[in-house]
Amino acid sequence: MEGLLIHAVVRELAGQLPLKSLGWAFPDEGTAALLLKGMGNLVLRYRPPNPILTVEPGRLGGEARTPFQRLLEARCKGRLVGLEQVKLDRVVLLAFEGEKGFVDVAPTRLVFELTGRNANLMLCDLGGQILGIDRPVTPAVNRFRELRPGLPYTPPPPYQKLDPRTLRPEELSPFVGQTLAQLLKQLDGVGKELGAELVRRAQLSPQTPLTAEHLPLIHRVIHSLVEEPQARAQLSEELRAGWEEEEAEALRKPLREALQRQVKTLQARLQDYQKALERLEEAERLRGWGDLLMAYGPQIPPGPVARLQDFTGQPVEIPLEKGLSPIQNARRFYERAKRLEANAEKALELVPQTEAQIEGLLAELRRLEGLSREALRSESRKLREKGPQVGLRFKSPGGFEVWVGRSSKENDLLTRMAHSEDLWFHAQGVPGSHVILRTQGQPAALPDLLYAAQLAAYHSKARGEKNTPVDYTAKKHVWRPRKAAPGQVLYTQGKTLFVDAAPLQ
Repeated sequence: MEGLLIHAVVRELAGQLPLKSLGWAFPDEGTAALLLKGMGNLVLRYRPPNPILTVEPGRLGGEARTPFQRLLEARCKGRLVGLEQVKLDRVVLLAFEGEKGFVDVAPTRLVFELTGRNANLMLCDLGGQILGIDRPVTPAVNRFRELRPGLPYTPPPPYQKLDPRTLRPEELSPFVGQTLAQLLKQLDGVGKELGAELVRRAQLSPQTPLTAEHLPLIHRVIHSLVEEPQARAQLSEELRAGWEEEEAEALRKPLREALQRQVKTLQARLQDYQKALERLEEAERLRGWGDLLMAYGPQIPPGPVARLQDFTGQPVEIPLEKGLSPIQNARRFYERAKRLEANAEKALELVPQTEAQIEGLLAELRRLEGLSREALRSESRKLREKGPQVGLRFKSPGGFEVWVGRSSKENDLLTRMAHSEDLWFHAQGVPGSHVILRTQGQPAALPDLLYAAQLAAYHSKARGEKNTPVDYTAKKHVWRPRKAAPGQVLYTQGKTLFVDAAPLQ
């Protein structure tokens, strides 16, 4: 977004300050929207490559999704009392008054750098120290400055250009004999798009050598671009359209990837079913070997291979397992043949079902690509409300949802996704599942606690034992130590229940 376009937004809002903030919304991981009373949403699209600062009507939605967004929501409060652009550079400073309350929130300042592929947003205190940043900048990335929490904010390197807002006709004199394109490079806040608009208004070619007669015209056009940037609306629409498409793609991507993972899983199952059908011939061979061994068992000499003639007179070599008689080997062949036939029978039933599921998912993928941004928001909201589809799900006697992890990764994910007031259960002193009783702070009756405790005992190394101790505590008292593997946690304020590690009736 070019400097003069940013200036137009800042100029529109700065004259109305202070403005009351009605809270933050986060449409996606790279966008923050501040609802201003009487103005609409001040939208900060801060992820590269197309950052944007604009005012949108209505009210945008979306919860904080990243640690930085949660910090922004918690620390950036109160009225918007300052809005300043550094020269006509693509850097905007937003000052917030803070908030008095049960816990006071100190005044803060947001630094928004709309610098293309280096775009960034950071939260600072009034002394300029960085409290949080979306994309930390290390010396390996930028040898001129380092940006990370705890360091003072360092602005981009200074530069010298002509300010079109205060430009005087005589300041254009040194450009006589140079081309219009060379002049445009020295105008602050004018980039490719606004440069093209200036050329269009002046009705000159970028390569036109400037003469003294051109200067009054150029001066008028530059000031008209500052005062009445008619291209601003067009350019903002283009930027907004690009932003909306990026937002739609950001919403569509996780939905698409989830469907593609399901398709991949079903295709792998389908391959397994096809292999099971192909092994029917092996089952027939194994059953034939079993019949021959049962028929000729007493006549077969000891050894690793039985050399016989089948019932049509053809020679057959049958491998025998050491230590088993021919009759015992025959029974093994019958068992293997039975398993293969059962797998093939099951596969025969599941192949059409799986193919139909794959076709349904592919149709859903095609539908997803055509959804509008609003429809994608709705789909994403439904997906978030359903929660992570991992682990086992149960209902306690009191109607609470219960989550059970089946692996270290699932344990880690479910525990992180749980509400701070949910109850966390784990069999005491043995490896096992993390179990979450989803109370969200509501009181749980003893039958609910025993239900969750029995699940934790059964899904642990204590399975089958009697009187197994199971610890439980609020999820807010559970934490994963630094550098610990997924699923490894510590906890405090635990209580213990004793249950049988048996399956629930």
